[in-house]
Amino acid sequence: MMIEQPLDEDDLVDHAKLQRTLHTPICLDESIRHVEDARKAVELGSCRIINVKVARVGGLTQVRKIEAFCRTHHVPLWCGGMLETGIGRAINLALTTLPGFTLPEDTSASSRYFHQDIVDPPAVLHNDGTIDVPQGPGIGVNVLIDRIQTLATDHQRFEA
Repeated sequence: MMIEQPLDEDDLVDHAKLQRTLHTPICLDESIRHVEDARKAVELGSCRIINVKVARVGGLTQVRKIEAFCRTHHVPLWCGGMLETGIGRAINLALTTLPGFTLPEDTSASSRYFHQDIVDPPAVLHNDGTIDVPQGPGIGVNVLIDRIQTLATDHQRFEA
């Protein structure tokens, strides 16, 4: 379906040269740190697909800008994970419901990486390969503060 990030993350020019020689789409991942990177990559022809990771691009505002750009320019977009806890997973799941996210995401069940997650409900992989998008208020899950305190190895308090 795609070749993900075959060259150095800063090499949009050689990605464009390579993409012109391939039928298979190149997907840029590490090269996309903000919407301007996406714009340059698309204008140069460096890729035909983009993978966005919330932590890598600096948060939800940049993700929304990249999603809008990709949707407007008909660039398939998918969301990759970076071993997030349930908090990050819930955000990733919500983001992938935006219309610009047209490819399956890369989010796994909480149990794949954590014996206990810090949210309820945890992300659960169903037999059909899907994970439900949390439906609660906010990010859709309840953060289990007691579990975080139990798992924490150090505590510090900061006051203004």
